[in-house]
Amino acid sequence: MAVLEREGGAIQLTAPFTEEKIRSLKVGDMVEITGLLLTGRDAVHKWLHDGNEPPVKEVDLKNSIIYHCGPVMMKKGKNWVATAAGPTTSIREEPYQAGIIEKFGLKAVIGKGGMGEKTREACKKFGCVYLHAVGGAAQVLAERIRAVEGVYGLETFGSPEAIWKLRVEKFPVVVTIDAHGNSLHKEVEASSSSKLGEIVGKIGK
Repeated sequence: MAVLEREGGAIQLTAPFTEEKIRSLKVGDMVEITGLLLTGRDAVHKWLHDGNEPPVKEVDLKNSIIYHCGPVMMKKGKNWVATAAGPTTSIREEPYQAGIIEKFGLKAVIGKGGMGEKTREACKKFGCVYLHAVGGAAQVLAERIRAVEGVYGLETFGSPEAIWKLRVEKFPVVVTIDAHGNSLHKEVEASSSSKLGEIVGKIGK
């Protein structure tokens, strides 16, 4: 099993994102990512799910990390600069995510709010993790982007929905679904249901 370095309490996950590294992560781990992230929202997920494949030379999804994000981009000279890059709600991609993890060999998905049972099972089976990024911190997260290395589908999908290639350094996330079938979201849901049952039971007496 890969031994990942820690710095300031956070696990340092650096490219290449191998299955060994990913399977060494556990629910609750604080992680800082250094390497390449590929953004993808609703339009891209549906497009991939429908059987389309981006050119590997421009967008190689194998052993990569996809970020549920519609970054706010500005053009400065010939270069793109991300001014905001917060996570979008992930559950919208639940109908597509498991199939994309399997087909393209994703190693991690970043978003907010968690994902469902199909994604949890795919993470366990294919060696992938779900990483929760803090919502409401779009500008802070954009500061961790060191370079925008390219974009695919800008004319087809529009800026927020395109696949942006972001080079990040120490991008902060928390593991909430690991590659061993553990899900913080599932635990919270079970605990909440139990508490709700207790409250309803008391009301009925």
